[in-house]
Parts: sequence; structure tokens; C-alpha cells
Amino acid sequence: MKQIIRTLGVWVLLLVSGAVFAASSAAEIDKERAEVRKTSAEVLNKLYKVQPSARQAVQSAAGYAAFSNFGMKILVAGSGTGKGIAVKKGSKEIFMKMAEVQAGLGFGIKKFNLVFVFQNAAAFDRFVNSGWESSAQATAAATDGKKGGSYAGAISLGNGVYVYQMTEEGLAAELTVKGTKYYKDDDLN
Repeated sequence: MKQIIRTLGVWVLLLVSGAVFAASSAAEIDKERAEVRKTSAEVLNKLYKVQPSARQAVQSAAGYAAFSNFGMKILVAGSGTGKGIAVKKGSKEIFMKMAEVQAGLGFGIKKFNLVFVFQNAAAFDRFVNSGWESSAQATAAATDGKKGGSYAGAISLGNGVYVYQMTEEGLAAELTVKGTKYYKDDDLN
């Protein structure tokens, strides 16, 4: 009988410990989601401040994604990470991550923000569901030839995708996304 009580006691302790761990883990996930939401909102507000016409571009788009990124390069190698949210019109938010790898001589630390604007649902779905990889570098101000609307300060990545890149100095005139991948954050979704 004592053995049965001890065994039950161990099982109860394990169940309670598991429930406490799950609750604290859920609380941590909620806290991280809130932080990503807050940072993404700050990125959008920063964009609207430096490029007021971007507000209309984002609001009229099929979807958008806002990211805060951090990169570091030391001598011949560098890397970067970031987090953000992708939002399709009429759908729930999707938490995402960014990873970047760089090669080439250099030294520095760079904090930057990106806002992707998707003109159509197919472009948004490709970005979110297939991830997105790039080794592109571009410099341009983009316009939408179909609607005559302007994405001033944005760079066209093709296939209905525009991106705004901001640094501490403001809106960047060029986009460098060498070896960068964007993908769903399995921990937060």
C-alpha cells in the first residue's frame, strides 16, 4: 500500500510539474508574441513617419510583413537575425523569423527594419508558406504601373512584392538582402 501511495505521489508531482512548466512556457510564448507585435508596430510607425505615402501602400495591399533585424560582420564573415509579423488582409497574423549569412571583408554592426508590401494574395502566400530567400541587391524607387499608384521609397522585388528598408538614418535608398531567408516561426505560431 505504501508503494502505491508513493507511486501515485510521484505521478501527481510529475503531472503538477508538467502543468506548471506548460503554463510558464505558454506565458513566455505570449510575452514573446507581445514583444514581436510591439516591435513590428514600431517599425510600421517609423516607416509612416519617414515615408508618409507608405501608409496608403500598406493599407491598400493584400498583405504586409514588418521586421526588425540585427546584423554583425567581423572580418570575412557575418550573420544576422530578425523577427517580425506577416499580416494578410482579413487573416490572422503570422510570426516569422529572418536569418542572414554574409561573406566578404568588413567589420560592423547594423540594425535595420524591413516592411514588405504584397500587392496580391499569391505573393503573400509564397512569402509565408514557402519562405523567402534572396541574394539580391537593388537600388530604386518603385512605382506600380498597373494602378498608377506610387511606392515611393520602396524597392520592387518583382512578382507583386515591394520592400522598404530603414536604418537609424531613415529610409535606405538601396536594399541589400544577400543570403537572407524569411520563414515561419514555429515556436510562436
